Amino acid sequence: MAGRLYIPPFDLNSLLPDLWQPQEAIVSPNMAPRRPVSIIRQEGGRLSLVNAFWGLTPPWLKVLDHAPHCARAETLDQRAMFRDAFAARRCLVPVGGIYVWQSRGGSKQPYLVTRADRGPLLLAGIWCRFHTSLTEHNDSMALITVPANSLLSALTDRLPGIIDHRDALTWLAPATPKQQLEALLKPAPGELLGAFPVSRQVNDPRHQSAACAYPVGPMQRLTTS
Repeated sequence: MAGRLYIPPFDLNSLLPDLWQPQEAIVSPNMAPRRPVSIIRQEGGRLSLVNAFWGLTPPWLKVLDHAPHCARAETLDQRAMFRDAFAARRCLVPVGGIYVWQSRGGSKQPYLVTRADRGPLLLAGIWCRFHTSLTEHNDSMALITVPANSLLSALTDRLPGIIDHRDALTWLAPATPKQQLEALLKPAPGELLGAFPVSRQVNDPRHQSAACAYPVGPMQRLTTS
């Protein structure tokens, strides 16, 4: 699962040179669900960076706390709110990493999963729109999760799907066939990601210090001899 995100400032144009950014990207060293995040989606034939509430909120949802912040890739077809968004409203969430918690006896140790080279990640997501009036609306999103790879499975069973920046246009294009989209939702290559333990202060989303993402131990990563 993905209950917390690390979102530092970074140059998105280095990944997506044609990205239109009408507003500044939201950053947070410790982003929790049910907060606004920046997403990338296709608008008017171009890639745009916009803000959306993290928790998929269709118009019929009665209780905001029930807004799902994640959807399993394997069961997207089982709920209409996920199925319809996956077919027509896909997005990417740019982050620096994902926090996960490893159980250790009676406690849990937080880890930050990042690219092994600490570069940005593009997470697979879906979004929807709730019109509050004829002229106003709210957008919301959920991440799509896939099984963790063998390196990280000791820390967590699932992680958000990661879309390579070279596949961003394919992922976001409305006409991309479903089979091709599903092929992108797979565990990350073992050499792509690493994880290192971080301070337990990240357990409280009120802590927004940059120290939340500082390593307190070595990175676990795939090594080649």
